[in-house]
Amino acid sequence: MIKSLNKLLPLVILCLISSSLFAQNKALDSILTLRSLANDNNTQLAQRFEYARKAIKMSTKLSQDSTLLASKRVLSYLFLIQGDYDSVFKINHENVKLAKKVKDTFAIANAENILGLYHHIYEAHDSAYFYYFKAVKLFEVLQNIKSQGEVLANMADIQETERDYIGCESNAIKSIALIEQLPENDYNLETLWNANNLIAIVSAELEQYDKALEYYDKTLDICNRMEDSYEKTLFSNINIAALYRRKGDYVTAERLYKKLYEDASILDFDPTSYSIILSGLAHAKFKNNTASAPEIKSLFNKAYQISEKEDDEVGLLSISMDMADFYFETKNKDSARHYVDKAYAIGKDLVANETILEALLLKSKIETGEQATSSLNAYIKLSDSLQKAERSIRNKFARIDYETDQIRAEKEKVSKERFLFLLLSIGLFVTLALIYIIFTQISKNKELTFKQQQQETNEEIYNLMLSQQNKIDEARSTEKRRISEELHDGILGRLFGTRLSLDSLNNSNTEEAIQSRESYIDELQAIEQEIRKVSHELNTDFISNSRFIDIVKTLLETQTKAYQLEYKLKNDDSIHWDAITNKTKIHIYRILQESLQNIYKHAKASKVEISFSIKKNVICLTITDDGSGFEINKSKKGIGIKNITSRVKEIFGELKIKSQINKGTNITIKIPI
Repeated sequence: MIKSLNKLLPLVILCLISSSLFAQNKALDSILTLRSLANDNNTQLAQRFEYARKAIKMSTKLSQDSTLLASKRVLSYLFLIQGDYDSVFKINHENVKLAKKVKDTFAIANAENILGLYHHIYEAHDSAYFYYFKAVKLFEVLQNIKSQGEVLANMADIQETERDYIGCESNAIKSIALIEQLPENDYNLETLWNANNLIAIVSAELEQYDKALEYYDKTLDICNRMEDSYEKTLFSNINIAALYRRKGDYVTAERLYKKLYEDASILDFDPTSYSIILSGLAHAKFKNNTASAPEIKSLFNKAYQISEKEDDEVGLLSISMDMADFYFETKNKDSARHYVDKAYAIGKDLVANETILEALLLKSKIETGEQATSSLNAYIKLSDSLQKAERSIRNKFARIDYETDQIRAEKEKVSKERFLFLLLSIGLFVTLALIYIIFTQISKNKELTFKQQQQETNEEIYNLMLSQQNKIDEARSTEKRRISEELHDGILGRLFGTRLSLDSLNNSNTEEAIQSRESYIDELQAIEQEIRKVSHELNTDFISNSRFIDIVKTLLETQTKAYQLEYKLKNDDSIHWDAITNKTKIHIYRILQESLQNIYKHAKASKVEISFSIKKNVICLTITDDGSGFEINKSKKGIGIKNITSRVKEIFGELKIKSQINKGTNITIKIPI
């Protein structure tokens, strides 16, 4: 019955494992189904959230971090769709920890990117840039060109906002170079549009108008390749018209604004953009003197009313400044003051520092007396403050365009010098590397030779130890044989003769003589047996496997006598020393020597115990003394301890030292065989 159960047991275990795997696979299938339903755009958002949370709950029960991470990423995406950014922030911090735990680089990068987006939305630009930077480095490692390009475009957007124009342009160019390697689709083209649009904006801010126009034209070309590009085409055209207005080319600006104004669909599509077009057209007509004042006022008023209706503060800010400028130029100071004050108030609410500066400067021109002086002083103070805040960025990243032939020649010369320096540096580096490799190899060869010599020396020492012990054993054996022969041939022979003589006298029949002779004979026989026993024991060979222990005993006897120590040696007879390598035995011998020397020098002990035992092919050597002891954590390791540690390491052993002040020291060494 027991044998039958033993046969059935593996089958039972296999069935249990199979059942467990089946249940696990079934749970994974259910989780995958729930994730798929949560990602289905045709399902209502509330129902998708329910599926995602069920997937997370099941993933938690399954206790697989990678599965839980994948489920949480689905929920993170749903929070983004819903606009629940606080939940996005929380779950992606959890996802970063989980992704790092399972070493999922893509998941880490994805979570860092979403955290960057969270801070970007709330305009915490330092934090956003920090997370984007970490994400882009991970995407670069993964060679994920698409994500890398998208994150770089987001970083460039932050830099443009923070007026780091050179950094913005650099990251935007990198983004373009990456995205252009990918197949064209609306997602990739949108990233391209954003990057090119940023370069155009930055170029305009740096008053590089031709370059700005070049990149705006590129944005229009990208729009032509997109399926649904009406909004982006509209923005590009408005930006181009505004660029010509900024250049002072009001004729072209008026023509472009007029073309946009005549597109009646813009008002229905985006009223805020239409109001900007109306204001731009009115301002261009005013500068070109191509319309009457009432017509221009009508355009301005219509633009203002649309922005007011749409509650578009950015539009109201821009239109108010245009109207203030118009009324100031037409000598209507009351209206100019009204709109400039309006622009100033909105600018302060939006923290639009550039517009605030424009408003203060215009106020100083419109107002008189102390009010004008106050506005001018406020303008100067704010301007200085902004310059100080931005000076470090501007000074660090300002790009100076050298166009003259002389400077170009100097740049080429510097480039050549740098190239030569680079070649020399590479040559020097290669030379130094070769020298380092050669010297390292020589050093390694010397070390190897030394180790070989050390091994040969150790073998020689051990052979000498064996030879010495053989001589001792031979001398002992010779002496034993001599004593044995003397006992056997001398004393035993004489006693045997005496017994025969006494035996021959046994013919006397007196009772007293008989008893006396018998007692002598019995006593002589007893002496004979005792002598035979001694002779036999003296002539017996040493037991096998005792030669190394004999060497150890000789060492202990010699050293403890010299150091005036009492010693006790315990040896497990089951240890087959002949089967153990000479290298190991030499190191054990040296460890004992070093330990005894340390005990004599430092411990001031009177007794030492050495014990050899074996368990599961591991020899355990313990050395215990009753000396002064020491604090292991505080004491510096001397040469003796270092030598013992090194020897234990050489034989792949394990060393433990326990010591207490005034209670002695215990050294335990475990040596695998």
